[in-house]
Amino acid sequence: MTSQYQKAVEFRALHSGPGLFVTPNPWDVGSAILLEQMGFAALATTGAGFAFSCGVPDNHVSLERMLAHLRELTAATDLPISADLENGHGDAPATVARTIALAAEAGVVGGSIEDSTGHPQAPLYPLSLAVERVHAAVEAARALPFPFTLTARAENFVCGPHPDLDDVIRRLQAYEAVGAAVVFAPGIRHLSDIAALAKEVHRPLNVMMGFPSPGFGLKELAGVGVRRVSLGGSLARAALGSLRRAGEEVLSLGTFGYADPAIPGADLNARFAHRAPGRTEKGRHD
Repeated sequence: MTSQYQKAVEFRALHSGPGLFVTPNPWDVGSAILLEQMGFAALATTGAGFAFSCGVPDNHVSLERMLAHLRELTAATDLPISADLENGHGDAPATVARTIALAAEAGVVGGSIEDSTGHPQAPLYPLSLAVERVHAAVEAARALPFPFTLTARAENFVCGPHPDLDDVIRRLQAYEAVGAAVVFAPGIRHLSDIAALAKEVHRPLNVMMGFPSPGFGLKELAGVGVRRVSLGGSLARAALGSLRRAGEEVLSLGTFGYADPAIPGADLNARFAHRAPGRTEKGRHD
């Protein structure tokens, strides 16, 4: 297995290479292995996708359960993994710093911290507190024995009452100033807004794709200066969407066409064979 330090160096180097790279978001070990085998260079976790796999809403997974999930994923792949650490699992800067340290112990080499509070009446932390929280995360990352890539997120377009690109820019510039390695504003959907943001920040910019029919792709994102693209919970939602359509087909039509595009069991058995403790004939053709 590749060491955590090696993964960290590889992940950091991806941000300074030419063009952009994609960190798709697995929600369990199987999806992580498949994405690695497809040839992606790094992965990122999805808080939403994992929450859905647990049968709970986004932002309703405990820190302990999330850390166990991180340990499973990092043990399953040689790829660098950056963790969706939500809002750091607490308001206080010291809590955010502790979450960074715990995530690193779980094996990830990067992580993102949001400036969302989880409170509908005041969905974003005041800028001064948001900056303190990012600064605490940066200090915790710098104390680690490897280059942990800290991503600071401005959540205006996800949970802000009035999405404001100017405020997103102010926030991300402030997070850069206290040492965030990457900046990220999920929820921005227009290429013109992404281009405007990319011109105003100096750290590598991550954007999240996976919403319906954006009208542009990786080539256009690279052209406006995006360095990293993540997919959030969209892969998990796509898989669950296929599951729902399959169930509806069986219930409403009594047919089984959903199985036609499914990955054959033999293919998946072969792909996951390296993780099996011993061969078994049971279920080989299921």
